[in-house]
Amino acid sequence: MPITPITPADLRLAIDARTLGFADTSELLHHPLPWIGQERAEQAARFGLQMDQPDYNLFVLGEVGSGRTTLLCEMMRAVAAGRPVPPDLCYLHNFDVPEHPRALRMPAGQGRQLRQLMTQFLKTLQSEIPKRLAGPDFKDERDRLVKTYKAEEDRAYAELDAYAEARNFALIRESGHMVFTLRDDKGEPLTEGKALSLPKERRVEIDRMEEELRGEITRFLDKSRSLERVMNEGLAALRRQMIKPLLEHELQEIRNELRKQIKDTVKLGNYLEQVQHDVLENLELFQSGDEAESEEIRLQALAEVLARYHVNLVVDNQGREGAPVIVEDNPLYRTLFGSIEYQTENDVLVTDFSRIRAGSLLKANGGFLLLHLRDLLADEPVWEKLRRFLRSGRLQIEEPGMMYAPIAAVSLQPEPVDVDVKIILIASVEEYYAVQEGDPEFARRFRCKVDFAESFTANNESRLATAIFVAHTCRKMGLPHFSAGAVAVLLEEAHREAEDQARQSAIFAHTEALVMEAAAMARARGAALVEAPDVEAARLQRIHRHDYPEQRLQETILDGERLLDLQGEKVAQVNGLTVVDLGDYRFGFPVRVTARTHAGDEGLLNIEREVELSGPIHDKGVLILHSYLASLFAHIAPLALNAAVVFEQEYSGVEGDSASCAEFYALLSALANTPLQQGIAVTGAVNQRGEMLPVGGINEKIEGYFRSCELMGLTGQQGVLIPRRNRRHLMLDRRVVAAVAQGRFHIYTAELASEGMELLTGLPFGELGAGGYPPDTVLGRAQKTLQDYRKACQASGAKPERRPRTLK
Repeated sequence: MPITPITPADLRLAIDARTLGFADTSELLHHPLPWIGQERAEQAARFGLQMDQPDYNLFVLGEVGSGRTTLLCEMMRAVAAGRPVPPDLCYLHNFDVPEHPRALRMPAGQGRQLRQLMTQFLKTLQSEIPKRLAGPDFKDERDRLVKTYKAEEDRAYAELDAYAEARNFALIRESGHMVFTLRDDKGEPLTEGKALSLPKERRVEIDRMEEELRGEITRFLDKSRSLERVMNEGLAALRRQMIKPLLEHELQEIRNELRKQIKDTVKLGNYLEQVQHDVLENLELFQSGDEAESEEIRLQALAEVLARYHVNLVVDNQGREGAPVIVEDNPLYRTLFGSIEYQTENDVLVTDFSRIRAGSLLKANGGFLLLHLRDLLADEPVWEKLRRFLRSGRLQIEEPGMMYAPIAAVSLQPEPVDVDVKIILIASVEEYYAVQEGDPEFARRFRCKVDFAESFTANNESRLATAIFVAHTCRKMGLPHFSAGAVAVLLEEAHREAEDQARQSAIFAHTEALVMEAAAMARARGAALVEAPDVEAARLQRIHRHDYPEQRLQETILDGERLLDLQGEKVAQVNGLTVVDLGDYRFGFPVRVTARTHAGDEGLLNIEREVELSGPIHDKGVLILHSYLASLFAHIAPLALNAAVVFEQEYSGVEGDSASCAEFYALLSALANTPLQQGIAVTGAVNQRGEMLPVGGINEKIEGYFRSCELMGLTGQQGVLIPRRNRRHLMLDRRVVAAVAQGRFHIYTAELASEGMELLTGLPFGELGAGGYPPDTVLGRAQKTLQDYRKACQASGAKPERRPRTLK
């Protein structure tokens, strides 16, 4: 097929603003924000969010800026609005095992209500219990019990005193102790001297009586303690009798306030009964004492007892409508799974149930939790804990690292709770498949895959949807609206980003950024509406902010530092096209490709590969090129050839196979000793059948070469040869289109590498006949050279190569 230049109309897609169906985007605000070009992802997301079965969590994959997070959040909120409000979660003191606090679920709002009721209950206890214990009824009954005790004790003491007196002992009570003294016949205390002067029999008798008295004293003290214990038990029973009706009334009021049936009704009832029992066991702490020191101790003990009755409301859903939707942007261990706070007391870390804090998983119970996979992979403990949670569906709140605490710590193990949450995991395609391969158990918990496309087929509906997106962006950010012409320029830019006249980029973050920058341009000129020139100016300004590296490289051509011939003819030399990707900016740049051949048995040498400046794809392209070259001359095989190809003045590495066609032309030109036009640059990959394959970055490559030609001076003979399959990918800058329309620059397409060779040399490529290739063709001249190489090798005794050389 003969090569013909592409017409200017085919160099870029032009969108007619009149076909969009609106004057400016303010007319489109009544439309809801659509999932533009993401129908597959929308269906998958809706299915996953509405699927109530376990393990149907969502794995959302796509490029950054595709709207995956924003769109999922909007859908989550819409689905969550129709779901019931999940219950509250409280943690309560465990009276049986304090280190294992109890978890209590209550209907939404009742957790806060229970906390308020228990707070009021404590106030009632502190005010009413002392008042009732100071009342006349309690005092009269207490005095009666004390009087009875004193009477019994006095009677027992009188008996003891009589017993002592009958044996000439004087008995005295001092501060709870018994002191007795032996008296003589005159009633005087018997001194030690007098005792020693007594006969031995008398001293033995005195010792016996003293021992018997000691036994009676012991029996008296035991009886006194028993009487005191009975008195204290009576007083405690009296206090309980006086206070129990108050407690029963107050706790019944709490039960009446919480009328709704809840899953943990029995647990709440048991807890309130334990509260009542604990209060009754500690009633003496509510009575003030006389001594300041003991009063301080009592108040401290009372505060510790009352602290047990507080309610730790860790998840409060009061006032919520629908299920929760949480986006966790900082999934640390504590923020995701909850934590337990500690404080230092006497060089010991202590805590209790009131210091338990819920994380995002608990707060999202009954709803949705959105996480980013990259954040989880960066924290191994978080990843392992999440794996265990997904396996069991139960969450145990714990404080990580307490086992490594530098000082002793009081352990706390809250009761695990079942958590019903649907996790939405945002990831890139590479991260998704890495998890699929590296952790299949984790991956199977995410059975719903939501795959966001990078681009989509454009049509009238998608263009209207894009305009709606622009309208919503303007409203959200308070920007002036866009005219239809401005939207048309945005759409053309989206096609360029997708490198396809039929497809549009789905990375709407870039569109959003251009919307903001164009609006700034419009405001700078005092306009109320953004027009097409504003968008174009914003685009050019963005390029200007990022194109300094490209400018410096182009200047090296102008200064002669980089060798580049843009006119005339040269043998074994052609201009190839490369793309430099800096992450924030991508541009094309020409590079000279040269080749050298001579007789030998080494085959094709890839110099970039030999010095480790090329990647595997480039190496593969060179081997394919070698295979195609060998197939062209199979009739004279084996080939006696040494050849080398190189990207001149390229020091940062080469990757990709888009230059294999240029390398083929340089190599064949060297063999045929036929010059190539230097004004026509070449890009495209070649396969083993000689077909030109499409390449990426086609627009940047053409524009980069155009800038070089423009900088050095356009001659009207310069242009670019590209694969015909790249025609639909052309979305060239308007300056390039204008230059082509004026005949100052040309863009050619070819189906086969042979067609491009004919364009560059002006000679027929050559058809294989009975005697080989015709001598007046490119392949005929190359054939003659290869035959000469064989003769030279045979004369020197070298063996021609029989197969492509394997690169190191």
